[in-house]
Amino acid sequence: MARKLTLGGKAPQSGNKVSHSQRKTKRKWMPNIQTKMLFSTVLNRSIRVTITTRTLRSVDKAGGIDRYLKLIEPEKLNATMRRLQKEIIAREQQDTAAAA
Repeated sequence: MARKLTLGGKAPQSGNKVSHSQRKTKRKWMPNIQTKMLFSTVLNRSIRVTITTRTLRSVDKAGGIDRYLKLIEPEKLNATMRRLQKEIIAREQQDTAAAA
């Protein structure tokens, strides 16, 4: 799996592996990235995202992908998620206008 993210903003970190004799060799720590299908109740469809497990917990805590995207700043999202965020907000405004 490619280590590109849609949500989470984490990238591989690099550093040194240090042995008992204090020899240092380069190594990488990869983020725990999963591909998930999250259901948007506002759009009434599933959205496939690559997401870190930590961000997945944040999405659950927020109450779903719709609420999470409304809480997060657009600058922290990539272009695909920004477009999805705008689509969710626009659909919610249409629904509230239709209900009134």
